[in-house]
Amino acid sequence: MEIVRETKYNRAEELKSFDETKAGVKGLVDSGVEKIPRIFHLPKEHSTNANEANFDIPVIDLGQGVDQKESVEKIRDASEKYGFFQVVNHGIPVCVLEEMLCGIRRFNELDTEAKKLYYTRDVTRKFVYNSNFDLYSVPAANWRDTFFSYMAPNPPKPEELPASCRDIQIDYSRHVLSLGFRLFGLLSEALGLESSRLFEMGCTDGLTFLGHYYPACPQPELTLGASKHTDDGFLTVLLQDQIGGLQVFLDNMWIDIPPVHGALVINIGDLLQLISNDKFKSVEHRVLANRKGPRMSVACFFSTSMMPSSKIYGPIKELLSKDNPPKYRETTVEEYVTYSFTKGLDGVSPLLHFKI
Repeated sequence: MEIVRETKYNRAEELKSFDETKAGVKGLVDSGVEKIPRIFHLPKEHSTNANEANFDIPVIDLGQGVDQKESVEKIRDASEKYGFFQVVNHGIPVCVLEEMLCGIRRFNELDTEAKKLYYTRDVTRKFVYNSNFDLYSVPAANWRDTFFSYMAPNPPKPEELPASCRDIQIDYSRHVLSLGFRLFGLLSEALGLESSRLFEMGCTDGLTFLGHYYPACPQPELTLGASKHTDDGFLTVLLQDQIGGLQVFLDNMWIDIPPVHGALVINIGDLLQLISNDKFKSVEHRVLANRKGPRMSVACFFSTSMMPSSKIYGPIKELLSKDNPPKYRETTVEEYVTYSFTKGLDGVSPLLHFKI
């Protein structure tokens, strides 16, 4: 009788081997892999199952002719209850959204040797492409490749971006910055503040662009496209394609956020929860892996991220009282995001580290 011996699993070596291919998850798919490598396997206590729910994340119309007070009320309600909402008639043409997703596809479907030129873990580079920014620090890698750039306040020169996505990345980011000014005005009013308050605090000073590419997965029940996490900026503007897979954790259930054509998903980030002293909620979310694919999305974080910054943020004084004292210590965006980046998507909110 033949004896089958199980090959000893050396996680560190397998991570290094995967990383050194510089081909990402797409490289695995292109090689014809039918079983996903063990480095992507979720711990047994984690589940990819979703729950049926009887409510939808609000879709808010920002079009002309819509009563602004009504929009502010809806945004306040969504930001307090769900931490997520979708917006339509937001001012970014559908053709721009579609071309942005095409740009994500074009870059990721370049010849592997061409993409390798951009593969790096040096986050000071103007254009960073890799698979799993936290590859070496989390229990399970995600079935996802990503590129990112800081698009404000000091964007890359056009020639520092790949030709495959250069023009649309610049154009889309310009549109998102414009939308951000509008959203922060509405959010300021939703907090009972002057409409310019969050802008004056610097919430729109930085924009970080992440283009995600989730290849089709042969065993989606064993892994995730993105592990449970919260976003560490002030606000996130998310463009997703029509495949779906984004889920938010509410009332101890995972709730699907189905794609709405032409809509953008908006979610409150940790720093906005911190400065609002928990009035607005930064809610955990994740992305499922899928046999269908590739899925593409673009997440734009309003934050100066890990760029050097001495500006101090803490709970906004006007929101505090004897009955509502500050719940968080003061910090800088650089300190907060560096802490979040270093710990990776480990399922624990970075906010806990800053609680008083």
